[in-house]
Amino acid sequence: MDDAENAPQPTVDAAGVAARLERTNALLERMLAEVAKTPSTHAIFVDAGYVYASAGLLVAGTEDRRSFDLDAEGLIEAFIDTARTIFADSRLLRVYWYDGARRRIHTPEQQAVAELPDVKVRLGNLNANNQQKGVDSLIRSDLESLARHRAISDAALVGGDEDLVPAVEAAQGYGARVHLWGVEAAEGRNQAEPLLWEVDSQRSFDLDFCRPYITRRPVTTYENEGAPPPSRDEVRFVGARIAATWLGERGSEALADLLPGYPYLPGAVDQELLVEAEAHLQRSLRGHAVLRRALRDGFWQHLQSQY
Repeated sequence: MDDAENAPQPTVDAAGVAARLERTNALLERMLAEVAKTPSTHAIFVDAGYVYASAGLLVAGTEDRRSFDLDAEGLIEAFIDTARTIFADSRLLRVYWYDGARRRIHTPEQQAVAELPDVKVRLGNLNANNQQKGVDSLIRSDLESLARHRAISDAALVGGDEDLVPAVEAAQGYGARVHLWGVEAAEGRNQAEPLLWEVDSQRSFDLDFCRPYITRRPVTTYENEGAPPPSRDEVRFVGARIAATWLGERGSEALADLLPGYPYLPGAVDQELLVEAEAHLQRSLRGHAVLRRALRDGFWQHLQSQY
């Protein structure tokens, strides 16, 4: 018989094992008690571009920001109140307000939002077509970072872009729950289906909810509306002047983005051109299709001469 088999076997210290188990259980109970006392935390992530477009269309019938005023402070407070009701046993970390701005320089409206308590404004850029750039990546960075560090247990995401899906997946991967909030669509849908599929819950704000925070601006009237209309050359010259200002503010990169679309202007740029021209001419060009074409011709002619 092997000597190893004949060697005395170590005795099990049952009392010692039981004592260690008891200490381990006590430690786990204390940890669970501390976790139970730690309040849950939520944050609200607002894609301002989505809010302006969807709420503006629903209430004022337009996505053009210059056609209406948004009471951002009131709307943010309403979002906070909604979260307080849904996440009753949770505390608010803060509201993140994502928007776009030229060269990421705050507009007066964005400055006012940034000064609100418990609100952090994060800015992406605006391209030549007044489209936000970099906002989705900012949302993903913040959402993923907060979830990874266990700073939030729930995230209310106000937006609708399919590009937000990776942000949702990243946050969920760290254990956070993501709740998609949206504005009722005037028609069809204003949130991407893949985004709707990924989130943990959905909520839509209707017309009655949004109406108090949207005020349509009055249509500008001019004293010389009854005077003879300006000539096409005069309007074309105004278009060139506006193009020079536009190019000076936005630079060659914006010009390079715009030129491939010739002879068509993106809706936001075309609307901006019209408003600026009417201010220069002190009369409305609505309903003057020939003059509006002359305006665009002057705008394009100056831009192409600078390329």
